[in-house]
Amino acid sequence: MDIRFRSEELERRTLSSRACLSSASRGRQLKEEECSVRTAFQRDRDRIIHSKSYRRLKHKTQVFIIPEGDHYRTRLTHTIEVAQIARTVARALRLNEDLAEAVALGHDLGHTPFGHAGEKALDSVFKPGFKHNVQSLRVVEILEGGRGLNLTWEVRDGILNHTGPEMSSTLEGQIVRFADRVAYINHDIDDAIRGGIITTEQIPAECLAVLGKKHRDRINTMVLDLIYTNMDETAQIKMSPSILAATEKLRDFMFESVYIGSKAKRDEDKACHVVQNLYKHFLGHAELLPPEFRQRACEENIDRAVCDYIAGMTDNFAIRIYQGYFLPLPWDALAP
Repeated sequence: MDIRFRSEELERRTLSSRACLSSASRGRQLKEEECSVRTAFQRDRDRIIHSKSYRRLKHKTQVFIIPEGDHYRTRLTHTIEVAQIARTVARALRLNEDLAEAVALGHDLGHTPFGHAGEKALDSVFKPGFKHNVQSLRVVEILEGGRGLNLTWEVRDGILNHTGPEMSSTLEGQIVRFADRVAYINHDIDDAIRGGIITTEQIPAECLAVLGKKHRDRINTMVLDLIYTNMDETAQIKMSPSILAATEKLRDFMFESVYIGSKAKRDEDKACHVVQNLYKHFLGHAELLPPEFRQRACEENIDRAVCDYIAGMTDNFAIRIYQGYFLPLPWDALAP
């Protein structure tokens, strides 16, 4: 018996009847030989971690565009925090921790440079529209490595439905949906206080009374609520009404005070300008695209290829490319 079989048997014996077993996965887009050591979901997790798309998240905006401080979150650190919360909840509920982790690690792979400002900018110029969750699915199905990662159906379903109107088909995927919100609300508050955008005193007192005054207390309250609210045989992951109401009010406060019109967003118009002008430029100059995206233009269309190329850029790379095409470079009289 190989190691994977033992792991799959352990899942059958120890996980809840509600859990998604790796041995019961709906499978991959392309059939392939199973790993002798790792389960299907463990293998998916490893493929995401080793992907270029995952590594690029370290240079993509979370809230602050190109922050100067070392302690502000990036899209990568956000992803790691989501994975940690998702694993904690999944383990406590005896659900499949490996599946939850894989979905969490892959959920933001399709995010643009400059965070939601970049997403809004691409959505305004790319005629079919742009949503980062749909792009994340496209990354793992098609773009990464030129042929995608060939992930299991359950991980792809969780990535697509971590946001938007549809819920994931697995409870593990639904956990990630909540873990994403728990992570970004709380760490964005932490970053906004550090950046002088808000003060603790401005946070609605009724939210603090329910969730806790400190960063760690609020996360702990939300995570414990997710665990204890879903201990019974619930068909769908949910928060208790009181914690959900406080969480939603805190989210509304962040939109009013940080996400829209604050100092943290002062350069969003510039970021949108960069993304939109790069899109228009490459649309008229397909020959400037890297070879793999020129090939993508032939296989699908130029609009799609340009959108894919820009969505994959990091903040600094997008600015550097923009400067090269649209800003004058210093003239060196001694240059050959």
